[in-house]
Amino acid sequence: MTAQLVSDSTRPVVEALRKDRGRLLEMYRVMLTIRAFEEGAELLHTSAYLSGPFHSSMGQEAVAVGVCSALRKDDTITSTHRGHGHLIGKGADINRMLAELKGRLTGYCRGLGGSMHIADLEVGAIGENGIVGGSMFIATGAALGFQLEGTDRVAAAFFGDGGVGQGVFHECLNLAAIWRLPAVFVCENNQYAHSFPARELSNGGNIAGRAAAYGLPGIVVDGNDVTEVYAVTSAAVERARRGDGPTLIEAVCYRWRGHNLNDAHHLYRDRQEVDDARQRDPILILRARLRDLASEDELHAVEARVTAAFEAARKFADESPPTPPSVVFEVADRW
Repeated sequence: MTAQLVSDSTRPVVEALRKDRGRLLEMYRVMLTIRAFEEGAELLHTSAYLSGPFHSSMGQEAVAVGVCSALRKDDTITSTHRGHGHLIGKGADINRMLAELKGRLTGYCRGLGGSMHIADLEVGAIGENGIVGGSMFIATGAALGFQLEGTDRVAAAFFGDGGVGQGVFHECLNLAAIWRLPAVFVCENNQYAHSFPARELSNGGNIAGRAAAYGLPGIVVDGNDVTEVYAVTSAAVERARRGDGPTLIEAVCYRWRGHNLNDAHHLYRDRQEVDDARQRDPILILRARLRDLASEDELHAVEARVTAAFEAARKFADESPPTPPSVVFEVADRW
């Protein structure tokens, strides 16, 4: 199976964005915020400041920001167990996110949900979840709701290459296609489903090519280039708003870290492969483009702002009250 690459129709969007100083600087800030949050939280885990599962999306920042930047605030996203970048890309508050990871009352789930279950309905982030492929069901349902309401809102689902092996992938694409639902399915092909290489997933070629089975456009995009991801997603979102149905996007990227903090990823992939992938750091690719539009002082100012924001989030989490066991019973009583 084959799929369309970035087409001539989206190329003008890419070229226009690469000249848009203000928008690129904001994308740079958000991508840096994702990286700073994950690097900082990873260090806090290793120093026993944080506990619980932690799945890093370092190296995938351009996918989260490119997709979310193409959505309106009232559009929704559904996420995965590796969803910090998606939430931040959609506008979630890193203070409340870090407080959630630390088990504080000020966290998004009052400290009960941890890293894999954060949601912020105010910004359209209707939930991470730890079920592989589960994001697609939720987004398909949201898209059906938008259609029934007669609005032009769009639901985007993030999922990994491993989620393609689940039956929900085929069920949701088929249902969304026949009902022409306003959905965008975004596969973050980060090359590994836990320790299983994406290249061994099937004999059918790229993932986006599977869209053809349901009469949908399937597009492969460089997931290290935020401008390309934005352009492709913008076209998919416009298609969905027109009532023309969903699109499947395969954003090819690379997961820098192991599946989680305790994953011995050196046992199933070569160190040189990881080093080579890191040469295409999506943040550095964007920073290089910004050198023609912004001074080093301006870029350093953005970087300093991001560093200060993470330190403020850590202070917020430190000063927030711990979640007492009684909160569990309060939640149970509501049910």
